[in-house]
Amino acid sequence: MPRCDYACRTADHSVTRRGFLGAAGATAALGPLGFAAPGAGAELAKAQKRVLVLFLSGGVSQLETWDPKPNTDTGGPFKAIPTSVPGTHICELLPHTAKQAHRLAIVRSLNSVSPDHGIGQRIMMTGRPPEAGIEYPELGAVAARLLASGAPGLPGHLQILPKGGSGFGTKADAAFLGPKYASVSLGDGKPPADLLRPKDLSPESDAAREEFRRKLNDRFAKSRKSAATDAYTESFDQAERVVRQGEVFDVEREDPKVADRYGRHDLGRHLLLARRLLEAGVTYVKVSHSNYDTHHENFDFHIEQLGEFDRPFAALLDDLADRGMLDSTLVVVMSEMGRTPKINDRYGRDHWSKAWSVALAGAGIKGGAVVGKTTANGTAVADREVYSGHLFHTYLAAVGLDPTKNFYPNERPVPIADPKAAAIREILA
Repeated sequence: MPRCDYACRTADHSVTRRGFLGAAGATAALGPLGFAAPGAGAELAKAQKRVLVLFLSGGVSQLETWDPKPNTDTGGPFKAIPTSVPGTHICELLPHTAKQAHRLAIVRSLNSVSPDHGIGQRIMMTGRPPEAGIEYPELGAVAARLLASGAPGLPGHLQILPKGGSGFGTKADAAFLGPKYASVSLGDGKPPADLLRPKDLSPESDAAREEFRRKLNDRFAKSRKSAATDAYTESFDQAERVVRQGEVFDVEREDPKVADRYGRHDLGRHLLLARRLLEAGVTYVKVSHSNYDTHHENFDFHIEQLGEFDRPFAALLDDLADRGMLDSTLVVVMSEMGRTPKINDRYGRDHWSKAWSVALAGAGIKGGAVVGKTTANGTAVADREVYSGHLFHTYLAAVGLDPTKNFYPNERPVPIADPKAAAIREILA
C-alpha cells in the first residue's frame, strides 16, 4: 500500500544545531530554582526508574485501538479480538499487542478537554490545562529532574522524532525547571549532523577550541551571569555529553535478530534506540510516531500506522522484560486526543477529546487492569471519568514519586501535579 497523504498538516521542524541549542535556551526565563524533595532523585537512583512515552502524534483512534465498538453505528469495519487477559478485547489491528495485554493497563474513560493539537499535547504532557501567567514543565522535564541519579552521562530528557522532526508541541518543555531539564530532540533518532566534530578537525584542536570557549564564557559570566548565560552553557554541556556517547545511537551494533523483531522501518529503529538510551541511563525518552490525524480514510490510515506500531511495541515490551528493565521502566502510549466516534463523509474521524483511551505498562503498573468505560457506541464516558491530571499523578506515583509535593521556582510553591486530581489507584501495583 502506498503511503497516504495526511489531511491535517502542520509545518515540519527540522533539527539543526541552532534548534538544538535554542531548545535549552528557550526554557530559562524564570530564574533561580528551589525544589521539593531534593533527595528524591538520589533515593530512586538505586532503582534506576525510567519513563518511556510513545506518542502517537495527530490523535490515534481509540476505536481502532484500545476501545473497539464493533457492530455499532460508530464502530467501523474492524473486529474486537481477545487478548492475553480473559474478557479484555482490543482492536484486531493490534494482534501482537493483544498478546501483551497481561502487561498493560488500559484507561478507557479519558476526557482531555481540548480537541486542538497544540493545546491537547500540552495538556497531555503537563497534566494541566493552560493557565495564564505560568507555563508548567512537561513530564519529561519533571522525570529528568526528580529521577535523575546525578551521574554524568547523556541528557536525561530525549525526544526521538520522525524524519523531518514534525510535531505539534513547543520547545519550552522544561518551563521553570530550566535548561538542564529541557528536551534534546533527535530527528530520525540521530544527533544533529552538524553537532559532531568535523572530520578535518583533530581531537586536540577541538579540545583547545572548546577550552578557549569555556574561558571566554566563564569570564563573561562573572560579570553578566543570567538565565540566558546559564542556558547557553547548559546547551553546550548537553551537546558534549551527546557527542561523548555517540555509540549509543548506533542501532547497527544490535544483534540483527533483535533488530528484525523490532522491524527495519523507522519506528522499529526508533523504539530500539529508545531501549538503548534507557539502558544507557537516560531517565526519559519520548518516541513520536506520526501521523494519526485521520480526517479522511481513517481505516486505511490506521491499517498502515498501527501495522507499523504493533509488532515493534510488542517486541519492546518483551525486550524490556527479558533484560529486567520493565519493572523499573514506566511505558505510556498516549496521543494529544482521540478521534470522533462519528464517521464523517470522507470515511474519516475528526478530533475528539471527550472520551478516549491511553495504555500503560511496566514500573508500578498493574498489568491486565482496565479502568473506565464508554457508552455502547463510544460517544461519552459511562464510568470513571478521568482527566490528564489523574494520569500525571499516576505516572509519578508509578515510579515512586509523590505528586502532591511542590516545586519552588523563585520561592513560590507550585504543585508538581494538579492538586485537583489524584492518581488512578486501580491501575497501580
